[in-house]
Amino acid sequence: MYRILGDYYPSGGTPQLMARTLIIPPQAGDPVLALAKLDPTIGPCHCKNIDVELVTDPRQPISGQKTLLFFKINPAEGLEKYLAAWGHMLAASDDLIDMIHTHPFIADGGPQEQFNLIFPRARLYRIWVQFQRKGVVNTAVFNVPVQDLH
Repeated sequence: MYRILGDYYPSGGTPQLMARTLIIPPQAGDPVLALAKLDPTIGPCHCKNIDVELVTDPRQPISGQKTLLFFKINPAEGLEKYLAAWGHMLAASDDLIDMIHTHPFIADGGPQEQFNLIFPRARLYRIWVQFQRKGVVNTAVFNVPVQDLH
């Protein structure tokens, strides 16, 4: 099973994110998807020419409430806009139901960029974030657990 995403901004419209599911019949030797499991990982991520660290506020994200995601980038010298933004983020729930594409709320080319996000449900979310430095696009990956408000 694959999830295909189309992210576009129609002229005179609003940003759109379309998702479709593509089912491919299993082939001999394919990995067993039932065994796939994401473990929480929010530690530093080493990319092509930067290291990225994620700090969240609150420390334990709660579904339905705003979470501030601070990405600390080292080295920050030479950061550039990529596709007209200082950064891009895609968050996908581990069951591939929720997918959110967003850009920094606060960013100026410095060593920290802030994204604001409201996670819709309590799940484990895979987060991909992209930053460009000296012409190189870097993709950092984090698995963030989100809990319900108790």
